[in-house]
Amino acid sequence: MKSSTSKSAILEQLQNEILNLQGYRAPAIDKRIDFGLGPIEMSFPNQIFPTGAVHEFITDAPENAAATTGFVAALLGPLMQINDFCLWISLNRTVFPPGLAFFGVQPERIIFIDLKKESDLLWAIEESLKCTAVAAVIGEIPEVTLTESRRLQLAVEQSRVTGFLLRHNPRNANTLASVSRWKITPLPSQLEPGMPGVGYPRWNVQLQKVRNGEPGEWEVEWSAGSFQHIQKRTSAAENKDLLQTG
Repeated sequence: MKSSTSKSAILEQLQNEILNLQGYRAPAIDKRIDFGLGPIEMSFPNQIFPTGAVHEFITDAPENAAATTGFVAALLGPLMQINDFCLWISLNRTVFPPGLAFFGVQPERIIFIDLKKESDLLWAIEESLKCTAVAAVIGEIPEVTLTESRRLQLAVEQSRVTGFLLRHNPRNANTLASVSRWKITPLPSQLEPGMPGVGYPRWNVQLQKVRNGEPGEWEVEWSAGSFQHIQKRTSAAENKDLLQTG
């Protein structure tokens, strides 16, 4: 029993050392942000959504882009409670600022930067990620190389700002130096019995890649100002465990 406990402690220590070498630093207990992601957080290192890191979101259709914007906005709310402002950088902005209030975000505290040249996007995002006065930076940029993404990751490792890259219709889904890759797609909403209109937004959340974590897939709803877990679709590791136990 003692041997097993000792091995677990050694493995945990090694994992933490690897995370530190890769630039990931878990926030102190009193500085941890509760995103309300529920079971999804079990997929992250130390079961904490990685802040001070770059997250990549892939979309391939307008409806998926809208769902992704909603999901990212829901993540912004808790971040902006710590630091009031964030930057949203894009060429052709499609987000409707007043609609962000539904996700707990005050749109007047977002600085929208609308650029005219695609060549300016990467520079603006990188410089913004170096600014310690903001809570987060959202950059709508389809094409990013591995080398360019490494510069973005190095920037957030110094500033501890959280970055979200929204990649709409990239020519190729190349590997980036981000800590995670997501794909968010909309699900049909469900109306309460006897109630007309449109139900709360629902999403299929795919965590396709997460550094030192476990990818997975879930169904969530945004209602009452928080994420509501509908159904967790098992990850590859969990499927393997189920087969072994069955």
